[in-house]
Amino acid sequence: MPAKGVGLSRNWTTLAGLRSLSASAWERGQLLREAMEPTEAYPRRRALKRPSAAELRDDYAAARKWAAELFAAAGPYSLETVDVGRTTIGSNHLPAAAVFARVEDEIAFVGRNRELGQFRSRAAALAALDPALRAWALKRPLQLLALGDAALTAARVALWLRENPGPGIYLRQLSLPGVHTKFIETHRRVIDEMLAVLQHRPPEDDLLERGAAASDGAVSDDDGLLLSPIARTPAARFAERHGFLHPPELVRFRLLDPEIPLLGDARDVMVTAEAFSTLRLPVTSVLVTENLVNFLALPDRPRSLALFGAGYGFSSLRDAEWIRDCEVLYWGDLDTHGFRILDQLRSVHPHVSSILMDEATLLAHREAWGVEESPSRAHLARLTAEEAEVYESLGNNRYGNGVRLEQELIRWDWALERLAAGPI
Repeated sequence: MPAKGVGLSRNWTTLAGLRSLSASAWERGQLLREAMEPTEAYPRRRALKRPSAAELRDDYAAARKWAAELFAAAGPYSLETVDVGRTTIGSNHLPAAAVFARVEDEIAFVGRNRELGQFRSRAAALAALDPALRAWALKRPLQLLALGDAALTAARVALWLRENPGPGIYLRQLSLPGVHTKFIETHRRVIDEMLAVLQHRPPEDDLLERGAAASDGAVSDDDGLLLSPIARTPAARFAERHGFLHPPELVRFRLLDPEIPLLGDARDVMVTAEAFSTLRLPVTSVLVTENLVNFLALPDRPRSLALFGAGYGFSSLRDAEWIRDCEVLYWGDLDTHGFRILDQLRSVHPHVSSILMDEATLLAHREAWGVEESPSRAHLARLTAEEAEVYESLGNNRYGNGVRLEQELIRWDWALERLAAGPI
């Protein structure tokens, strides 16, 4: 019988369970929001799961210990009780609900008094900079606590941006105390949110961090991502969004034909994307690869150029109209995201052919297979029938769970043979 009682007691709301309920409210920011802008939520009554009359009869000692623990901790809360077992074992007043008179009492119950003081101080400091920032503190109370003084620095940047739209300078030139490029890169989302509050407009959504605006040629896929042909870091997008100058995109390429002159003996060159788009080189073939060692190791090839890829970014290829007259080969990883990149590259140049991204290459390198942690489920409309079959087989785990073959793990003799033969 005692063993049964111990099992049953697990359904009762213990002191630790009650504290967990309050802690969850803290982690959601509810308690701090209530402390900053009180509602009618308090007194707050938190109902307790308690022993039934049968459980009280079967394991009276466990029930008594359970109730005693809750009564002993009362102080931050008061207890409502109900009479249980009157007709069976006699009247017993058991805790039915814990009542917190004020939000400060519940905050004290979870041991967060110090954080409450810090929050109130920092929220007041933000409001002193501009009363509108109170709304940000109310929305992001836990973030305000985590940021500490950095929140005030971020607010000063947001205020400066409000007063200086389109500054036309580099982030490095922003002369505010404690503000440097790394700070802005780290806190760009907070700055954007604060600026939205200061300008009394809805905050920018997460698309700002996942791609460029649709006017830049962005396309959506079934994964809900926004893929842009422009390769920009989040910091570069922040700079562009707020009218700062930012360093140009750089393109690295190698001339694989030693007979084509460029800059003396230079064959491995990095130029701006704009300069790359204006090149007039006597090449008829462009090979794009995502791996640096592959890029460096590619053998000589007449009238050919190797381009070091940049994942989902293809502004260098999009703007280089001269590439439309070239054979373009893409060599990416043999996984679902490799095919997604290929698919997007074809949105820029439909005539791109894949190479070393076929089933024969995959099956010939079983010993080098790795695991793709987050395979793509996007519908890719620009793949050939053969490519689509491999892509779908990878996504459906036909070869194994999350199989992927990184391009640098393909045997070099195998790669050279197929590179010499051309696209599949």
